[in-house]
Amino acid sequence: METSAKTVPTLPPGPARCQRAAAVDQGFAGAGRTSYWWVPRRVSVAIDRANQEAAGRILEGQPILTDVARAGDVIPGMAPDLILHAGPPITWDRMSGPLRGAVIGGILYERLAADAPAAEVLAASGRIRFAPCHEHAAVGPMAGVTTASMPVYVVENRRFGNRTYSTLNEGYGKVLRYGAYSQDVLDRLRWINEVLAPAVGAALRALGGVDMKTLIAQQLQMGDEGHNRNKAGSALLARQLAPALAEAGLPSADLARVLRYFAETDLAVLNPVMASCKAILDPAQGIAGSTLVTVMARNGTDFGIRVSGLGDRWFTAPAEVPVGLFFPGYTQADANPDIGDSTITETAGIGAFAMAAAPAIVQFVGGTPQMALEATQEMYEITVAENSAWGIPVLGFRGTPTGIDIRKVVRTGITPRVNTGIAHRQAGIGQIGAGLVRPPLACFEAALEAAAAAFPR
Repeated sequence: METSAKTVPTLPPGPARCQRAAAVDQGFAGAGRTSYWWVPRRVSVAIDRANQEAAGRILEGQPILTDVARAGDVIPGMAPDLILHAGPPITWDRMSGPLRGAVIGGILYERLAADAPAAEVLAASGRIRFAPCHEHAAVGPMAGVTTASMPVYVVENRRFGNRTYSTLNEGYGKVLRYGAYSQDVLDRLRWINEVLAPAVGAALRALGGVDMKTLIAQQLQMGDEGHNRNKAGSALLARQLAPALAEAGLPSADLARVLRYFAETDLAVLNPVMASCKAILDPAQGIAGSTLVTVMARNGTDFGIRVSGLGDRWFTAPAEVPVGLFFPGYTQADANPDIGDSTITETAGIGAFAMAAAPAIVQFVGGTPQMALEATQEMYEITVAENSAWGIPVLGFRGTPTGIDIRKVVRTGITPRVNTGIAHRQAGIGQIGAGLVRPPLACFEAALEAAAAAFPR
């Protein structure tokens, strides 16, 4: 995986090569780490200025977890016939097993079909619309399936006023986000909706919200990286919520189960962390001339990115299969290609970009503590800023690498690091492990070519 990720591909002959040559002539790209890279000052200065503006908006963000609400009441454009999913746009016929399973589960959860076969027929009929979470100010881990009556966290960026959303985490193993839709999965989702969500929402309102920027800073100093390791962050969230939960007037049995959820769910904080990362990245979207990445997301078939200065366009390529450690009984052959919106954490500068803060994560995703350190150090090569609010202790509290620049990715051949859960390729089975992966370089090359064509010369 390391070798393929760092190999600079040979430019093909014909029009594609000419387009990339034009991009190089405009100072957008180069052809390798040691190659000569000519950058016209007029072009580079304008892009650098735009990138600093975009990066500044990311660094200034103030995400506050404020509430839990019904998706249909708060997510822009949400409707009963709309199912949101992770990654770039995709149609039913191209969906992978885990995403299909999660869609089936979402239809059953909404009681739009009586059973799984009927749900599958409905999904294929055209009467259900599909759209990326990212196109509706939301994010979802793994399959990311979000339906109108599901509860979602509400995060507000107090600096810029935008809001973002994410569902509540179900925990590990056999869960909807990995494509499982059995009755026990649906029962747990309904408990989340009927008991957990109202309780957490009431607690958040009583507290006046939770400062997620500070919470993320604390968890990075306690051995988390904010994507696959969230033990400290979930404990910090539980500690803040517990007094308000105790005062919320819940029946004792419900209170006990809610507290048990936080005690047993190491990933409880992941979803609000994801929504917080999106909340700070969204204001950086739409800055003319900027080559910074504002979205990285996967749907189990394609990996897609969005770039600040290129509007709402998606640049996609086939998703890679993560390589990692597997639960007993499963192997690499069972793994589905990369899936989920959780790469929003890496896009914001945490997750694999902050692995140096979480050496113990290698026990879950594979690798060595030295590799975790090297992962963070490498990411400084493709970013334009450092987030001083999120310091990494082992690096002398150096800020996390922030602001992925597509120019640097293509010039160096270094693609972003990602650590991730691994879903079984068949619908209904669920999580089978966790590992490491990189985005396809082709996404960044396509975005760079588009920038060369679109930006003023």
